[in-house]
Amino acid sequence: MSELRKAMNDQMLLKGFSEPTKKCYLAAVRLLAQHYHLSPDKLSHEDIQNWFLYLLKEHHVAPATCRAYLHALRFFYCQVLEWNQFDIKFKIPKKKQKIPDLLSPSDVRLIIEHATTLKYRTAFIICYTCGLRLSEVTSLEIAHIHSEEHYLQVVQGKGFKDRNVPLPLSTIQALREYWQAYRPKRFLFPNRDGYKPISVTCFQKNFAQSKSSAGITKIGGIHGLRHAFATHQLRAGMPIHQLKIVLGHTDIKTTERYLHWCPQSGEGGSNIDLLQHLVGGQADE
Repeated sequence: MSELRKAMNDQMLLKGFSEPTKKCYLAAVRLLAQHYHLSPDKLSHEDIQNWFLYLLKEHHVAPATCRAYLHALRFFYCQVLEWNQFDIKFKIPKKKQKIPDLLSPSDVRLIIEHATTLKYRTAFIICYTCGLRLSEVTSLEIAHIHSEEHYLQVVQGKGFKDRNVPLPLSTIQALREYWQAYRPKRFLFPNRDGYKPISVTCFQKNFAQSKSSAGITKIGGIHGLRHAFATHQLRAGMPIHQLKIVLGHTDIKTTERYLHWCPQSGEGGSNIDLLQHLVGGQADE
């Protein structure tokens, strides 16, 4: 397995996979091999299909997890072992999409105010004012911040796509305050050793704690800040095609799901400084 693991690591490195993706893909192959007590290159399509049925029926593994494992195994067998086809003949049930409660501007302000440290406060500000996914925030490096040009780079975001995101003046000011306090070397939000980013779990826990301290009982995690960004920008008049680019969506239909929160959204606007609106009390509920 060590040779196969090395070959898989090499292929993932060439593809520019993120560390979380690498761990997930390696774990999927390892679990499959452990189930059969065989090297994964000795298994057949039928073996793989039966393993997925086993996960669903016996262990009630979440469909999203099965889907991630399926992507991992397809990569392993097609890219590493060079199978000509990877034909798993069953459909993984899709999880029902739950619409989270929308955070109002005042909710966002309270959550930011109740962040336990300046580091988490700054991370929440970036999530909200730039509309980033949490994984994109944790991956941010100092070199990705272009304060003079008022934008930041999202490198290898979801779908391994790069994009530039507008950086509002108020967010730049918050970043400068953070820089003066922490002086990070590479990653914008490093962990205690200073050489790796803070884990996604740490951010999620701190967000939940901040939301609870703020007395907000609405359903949803830190991704709610991205939802709030999208909705508040639409309400302020940002065209939906522009929002699609900022959010990094491939399909406009993904962006259009935010319209149910703002049926009377404007058109012709641009990216507004959401943090300035929070501080100045100008944001509408």
